[in-house]
Amino acid sequence: MRIAIAGAGNVGRSVARELLGYGHKVLLIERERRKFEPETAADADWLLADACEITTLEEAGVQTCDVLIAATGDDKANLVIGLLAKTEFGVPRVVARINDVSNQWLFGPSWGIDVAVSTPGALVAGIEGAIDIGHLVRLMGLRGGRAELTKLTLPEANPLVGRRVDQLDLPSNTALVSLVRSSQVILPQPDDVLEAGDEMLFIANRAAEGSLLAAVHGGQFLHDMLDDA
Repeated sequence: MRIAIAGAGNVGRSVARELLGYGHKVLLIERERRKFEPETAADADWLLADACEITTLEEAGVQTCDVLIAATGDDKANLVIGLLAKTEFGVPRVVARINDVSNQWLFGPSWGIDVAVSTPGALVAGIEGAIDIGHLVRLMGLRGGRAELTKLTLPEANPLVGRRVDQLDLPSNTALVSLVRSSQVILPQPDDVLEAGDEMLFIANRAAEGSLLAAVHGGQFLHDMLDDA
């Protein structure tokens, strides 16, 4: 695939190197000369210009790209870049970096964004996942926020410990997609037995969060949560 990355700071360069390693063709667009360092991703193409300008995106040939990643440190710039890429150049897939979680509601289809990744949100999710066993941790929004990838670490003494995957009574539009147990990634099968400490990865409609918690913890857990609210 041909992938354009707007913003060649630490994030943009790291993503570029990963993508190059997978064999993709990468173009980095950077407007600040101090961040324009082609030697840091020598196999990528580089363009010194402002990706918020239509003329820059034309020069970059963004219309030939399969994916554009708006990875600058400025949310306003990322929104403008995403909108231009989608509406003016018809880029099939636009991914945008969110720097301020208060702006997350903007990063959706109305601004041309297919996938939004929150840098602070990912950090918070990592912290929550490490210390907050038994609670849903949002990892990533999907389809403009209509669905989410979430994680829950199964606590000790949970009613599901020792039960099979097919005994999970999940709400509709919700799927258990993976289990992480120690260093092992498990594609769940109906007869797999759940263990305390399993990291359960779900794709779910955000509106189903309460039903998902009830399915994992049982009705009494949800009742207690509502009483505490």
